[in-house]
Amino acid sequence: MADRRLLIAGTIVVLIIVVGAYVLWPRPAAPPPEEVPKYRVLRSTWAFPTYIDPAVGTDRSSSCAQINLYDPLIKLGPGGVIIPWIATNWTYSEDGLTWNFTIRQGVLFHDGTELTAEDVAFSINRMLRMGTGRAYVLEPYVYPNVTVVGDNIVQFHLKVPFGPLVSALNGWYILNKDLVMQHIESGEYGDWGDYGKEWLTTHDAGSGPYKVKSFVLEEKLVMEKFEDYWAGFVDKAPDIVEMIGTTEPITVRTMLANGELEYSDCWQSLENLLAIKEIPNITISARADTTGGWQLMINTKKPPCDDVHFRRAMAYCLNYTKMVTDIFPGTVQMVGPVNTAMLGHNPDVLQFHQNFDKAREELALSKYADNYTEYEVELHWCAEVPDEEKLAMQFMTDCAVVNIDIKVVKTPWTTMVQETGSLETSPHMVYISAGGAYPEAGSMLMSRYHSSNAASWMQNEWLLNETLDAMMEDAVSTLNFNERLEKYKAIQVEIVNLCPTIWLYQGIYWHAYPNYVTPPWVVNGTYVKTAILGDVYIYTPQSGGDFECRLYRVDREIEYGG
Repeated sequence: MADRRLLIAGTIVVLIIVVGAYVLWPRPAAPPPEEVPKYRVLRSTWAFPTYIDPAVGTDRSSSCAQINLYDPLIKLGPGGVIIPWIATNWTYSEDGLTWNFTIRQGVLFHDGTELTAEDVAFSINRMLRMGTGRAYVLEPYVYPNVTVVGDNIVQFHLKVPFGPLVSALNGWYILNKDLVMQHIESGEYGDWGDYGKEWLTTHDAGSGPYKVKSFVLEEKLVMEKFEDYWAGFVDKAPDIVEMIGTTEPITVRTMLANGELEYSDCWQSLENLLAIKEIPNITISARADTTGGWQLMINTKKPPCDDVHFRRAMAYCLNYTKMVTDIFPGTVQMVGPVNTAMLGHNPDVLQFHQNFDKAREELALSKYADNYTEYEVELHWCAEVPDEEKLAMQFMTDCAVVNIDIKVVKTPWTTMVQETGSLETSPHMVYISAGGAYPEAGSMLMSRYHSSNAASWMQNEWLLNETLDAMMEDAVSTLNFNERLEKYKAIQVEIVNLCPTIWLYQGIYWHAYPNYVTPPWVVNGTYVKTAILGDVYIYTPQSGGDFECRLYRVDREIEYGG
């Protein structure tokens, strides 16, 4: 019995020692919680669809995606200044039919391979052969057989001289030929199949500062920083860029209020902007249109608008001051047929202002002086742009003062495109924004008034004027820069004399963003007092446009799950 008690006591002692040792023995510290990575994120809203293939998309959202995914041959700075980019310099033959471009070396594609002259030739030929995207800019002038001469020189062969060739190359992006060729499927381009079009719908083959991380069509494009980008980034540039496919006013306003959006789209109504303005720490700025303008295009072959005096009378009726202060605050009135920021704009052409006495004088000179009140002049405005109705109604009211009868017609965009495609179906007037593809006046003049473009939505005027056509063709074929600009100015005088258009205003495009975002253009604008939004910062886009994300600063990091 004593032995048993002794055994129990010994066991207890051993247990105490073991437990004590376990409690007191130092144990390894628990691993620290895993740190969740944080990123600088720039989220933005857009009107989709967005086409990231440079040979397909030309609208604003597509162009803004492409400038981040790809590198162009050249870029354009303020005032149309040419900035060498992938092309570092260029020369042309005496007759202007052969151009050589030297290609920058050391530029890497997103897959790590080096961009070469072969990639450049492939990319330009691809666009021209497909005939889509921006192909229309060069197709009349450049053969689709750009070749490589030497290690880093590409050669363009022109059908006719084209003076603005270099600036017209803005937006012509370079693709990784080998990568595209790996993803060719059967298609409409002969030996080239679909030219990689299907794959490039949701993938990129670029060398730009960002690369595609994911793309759900109609919903969201996500891009991530390409760390090896040759031109670099500003400090605190975004790591992730999201382009979100919505412009729904309440959604945009809520996302800004909740800190879920860094840059709003430019299609928000004035009413929603007023509500956004009340959100704390939100800035509203406006981007100035530097390539086009809003216009009332007059069918010069349809009575009574076939009379220049009647057209001038209508031009003298509109209240332009109210247009730029109340209806579209912050905009500026156009001066003739070319945007004032374009090279070769003529600031001395006649600018119409409301003057009912002059309107009556012009009506008295019209061949319809005795019966113009018998005509009803139809003005078609775009149903998808509700703000157009405001100005259309103002124009109707103003014209009524001199007994010109304007009928305002709400028209879907697809219908407008169809009806302006034929002289027989084109209405008296259409209300449309149109511009140029490169920053010279010749681009806007050719697209708006040359007879080759008459049967399109870009024109409702139907001038079909051989003299003007010859003047425009001569101007764009002039290689001497200063001579070319002077020819543009002379053409503008002729067009204004014909008054085929009522030139309205150069648009501005509003954006809202939180104070922790610093866009690259904050030192390139001016404050303008508007009647409705107060003092607003209005800026002109810099090189690469206003959405070159590597130049944005985002002073906030967040957890990001994609």
